[in-house]
Amino acid sequence: MSTKASGRPLTDADYERLAEFRYLLRRFLLFSEGAAEEAGLTAQQHQALLAIKGFGQKKTMTTGDLAERLGIRPHSAVGLIDRLLSNALVKRQTGSEDRRQVLLTLTPKAEKLLAQLSAAHRDELERLAPLLQTLLTHFKPKA
Repeated sequence: MSTKASGRPLTDADYERLAEFRYLLRRFLLFSEGAAEEAGLTAQQHQALLAIKGFGQKKTMTTGDLAERLGIRPHSAVGLIDRLLSNALVKRQTGSEDRRQVLLTLTPKAEKLLAQLSAAHRDELERLAPLLQTLLTHFKPKA
């Protein structure tokens, strides 16, 4: 992670916008955590379901992919997958080409739950979008 600045001095308005941006992000994360909890999931379980669904149609997610997407260690991903399995939210399959690979897919139960959660998240993002857009337009790179 680089913390090298552009060399352009920060203004008081920059600090205010950065603080507001962090506040809006935190509000969204709190909303997300609460929505997951209401659905009977932890925030991390919700993130895992979304990561698996959003990984794409052409490639099935592996345990390593999930660990990378969530920023956790592979052994933590295995524990998370085990909890999702015990709640009938994911299926685990052995890779056909590489038998060491574990491939993850969502169950119909997880698909339904994730669709409800994602619709609520989309609505919340649409509500926050004008505020975020206003903040982000002030941080466009100078030509």
